Amino acid sequence: MINLIGTYEVKADAKGRVMFSSALKKQLQPILNEGFVIKRAVFHPCLELYSMEEWNLLMAKLNKLNKFKKKNNDFIRRFTAGVKIVEFDAAGRILIPKDLCEIAGIKKQVVLSSAVNIIEIWDKERYEKAIDDATGDFGDLAEEVMGNTDFDELP
Repeated sequence: MINLIGTYEVKADAKGRVMFSSALKKQLQPILNEGFVIKRAVFHPCLELYSMEEWNLLMAKLNKLNKFKKKNNDFIRRFTAGVKIVEFDAAGRILIPKDLCEIAGIKKQVVLSSAVNIIEIWDKERYEKAIDDATGDFGDLAEEVMGNTDFDELP
């Protein structure tokens, strides 16, 4: 498992290729050759980039769902819709498929934001709006999510 750090502003070219910053590539170095999976996010208008290891762990959890329940099948279908395997090229770029660029509104200015073990890929304007929208209630959210957590009991 990898824990990523940082938010980086980069550019996408006309073909949808995104050059990763050297600081982020350095963090990804141990897993660069494994390949990555890119997909649309569940809650936000952005994309998520998973290392193959993280993706396989997630798929192992999904595979435990009872597929004879329609809700489970519907969830799996929607969750994996548009999923693509991507690799870094020799120049340190990934090619974001055109359909996923459209879904996330990615044009030129891109933000790569670490989200613990994955990277969120945002159109810069959408990222700034999402951050601004979340600013007002972040204290309440932090208290609700983390306030009752006993960190000594976490695995």
